[in-house]
Order: sequence, then C-alpha cells, then structure tokens
Amino acid sequence: MPKLYIEEYTRSLSGKPVFIACREGILRNHFHDILADIKFLNRQGILTTFFHNMSNRFSNQKHFKEIAKRLPETKIVKVLPDIDFYNFVLDYSERVFKIIFLERKFLIDQNGEKINAINTQLARQSFCEYGELIGNINFKDVLQRICQKIDTGSYDRVHILPAGKHAIKHELFTIEGSGTLIANNFEEQFVPIETREEIEIVTGILNMYKHEKFLKPRNKTYIKKNQEHFYVTKIDGIIVGCVEKRELNAETVEIGALAISTKFRNQRVGVFMATSFMHTMIHEGYRRFVSLTNNPKLEKLYRRLGFERKDDKAYHERRKQSPGVNMYIKEL
Repeated sequence: MPKLYIEEYTRSLSGKPVFIACREGILRNHFHDILADIKFLNRQGILTTFFHNMSNRFSNQKHFKEIAKRLPETKIVKVLPDIDFYNFVLDYSERVFKIIFLERKFLIDQNGEKINAINTQLARQSFCEYGELIGNINFKDVLQRICQKIDTGSYDRVHILPAGKHAIKHELFTIEGSGTLIANNFEEQFVPIETREEIEIVTGILNMYKHEKFLKPRNKTYIKKNQEHFYVTKIDGIIVGCVEKRELNAETVEIGALAISTKFRNQRVGVFMATSFMHTMIHEGYRRFVSLTNNPKLEKLYRRLGFERKDDKAYHERRKQSPGVNMYIKEL
C-alpha cells in the first residue's frame, strides 16, 4: 500500500472546496469505499460536495439514507436522470479548487500506460489515443469540456480516478497518485529541504528510484544528516522532486539524487529542477556541473540542457564509486 503523507498534503487542501462526482453504476459498485474516502477528506478539513445521479427507485433509498448519515459535513447534489451528468457538474456555479471524477479507468497514453499528470494542450493532442478507454465512450467529449473550463479559469484541477478502495485518498495524499490530474497553472518552487515531513517525502521518492535501480540507496538517516545539501521542487506547496548537492571541488558540483514523483513525471519538472539547481549553484560560485546516471530519461534531460557524456580524469576517484555508470559534464 502506498504511504500516506497526510500532514504535509493536508496543508495544501484544508479549507478548500473539492467536488467529487460519480455516476450511479460506479457508485453502486464502490459505494462504501467512496463514502469512506469522502469521510476521510472531511476529517482533514476539506470542503466537499458530492454529485451523483442515483435514481429514486426503492432499492436506492437505503443508499440515500446512508449517504446522509455518513456524510453530514458534505453537500450532496443529486443530478436528475434527464440531465447530462458531466455538464451539470462542470457548469455548477460554485467556485471549486479540484473536481474529482470517479470513473472505471484513468487516462492512458498510446502505450497503454497511466497518465499521471497532463496539461490541457497535451490532453487535446491525445484525445484519439485514450478518449474511449475510460470506461465511458462519451468521455472524449467530456475531456474537451474539461480542457475548455480549465483554460478559461473556471477551475484549476481535475482528477480522473478509477473508483475503488482508497482511490481518492491515494490520489491526494501519496506521491504516486492513483489516477490522472489535468491542470495548467502548476506553481513551481525550488527550495532547500526544511522539515521532518519533507525528509519523509524525499525518502519516499528516492525509494521509488531505488526500486528502479537507477539510484544508490539514500535512507532517511542519510537525508537527515545531509539535509543542508538537499533541495526540493514543490508544486502547489507539495514536494514532487528532489536533488542533492555534492561538491567535487571548489568549482565543480555534482547533481546527485535527481528524482521526481511518479505523479509528475513527463511534466517538465526535471527541466525546472535541474535548471533551478544550476542557477542556485552558479550564485554560490560553481562553474562546472557533473552527474552520473544510467537513467535514460535523465540522460535525455542532460543532453537537452547542454551536458556532454564524457569521462574526465579529474573525477577519477568519484568515477570509481559508480563503476559502469555514464558521466555527464557541463561547463559554463
């Protein structure tokens, strides 16, 4: 089970309005799990509105009663059967920070892989690739409307999740996420690591890369001991990536442990983090940057930023610590 970072993530969500929307068939199939997740959001001080379109037939009356009983802090909005469910939610007049659509699937790319985060421009380019693979053949048109609404500033964030146990909780309170986030105005910050909670999240991100065998292990004890050398990238106040400063000499610094949360890979976070790190180090007097990696995505990133793949005898001792790993160097 993914690790929950409740205290850190709640700070960016508490007091903000969140819509959760779920159609009848999906709600009936995952009824208790969905209510449990919404109840969890309420306990974190998140302002929730729950949209559903369950019909008034007799068999649903027990569900209506349980919703009212278990979610007294949530505003319940019932969408009538003859009204288009998605358009009703998207056109709802109240201001909202996030809309969560609970579906049967998340968005996928052309390779069948889950899309964790995407902006409206890329979403439009990819409609034909995943538009009918959400479990609802009409969702392609819904995506068009979602992009229009985000572009016009009607709301900031839309999440598309596969309904299930802990789906909402894992999307909002883990570094992996459980579905797809669509947004444009990601607010990025590059800052030194500061708190115990931030050390926990950085440890979690690095552990994911350790499992992919692209990074040497850096446990929580190591990060805490070397805290002054770690920097993080935050989006909306939440840590999504980290990098470690390793001085090789007075003019040379290594870009170490550059890692990004799976939730925000392929969103140019790596470019932002690497360039921000270099700008910070230039102000400290460094003029040469080194990185050792066999991660194909990082190798592509470094080439894009003007690094050259080469070995330099000046870093022979550092080279011996990572045999078989490619070295990339950039000089100003």
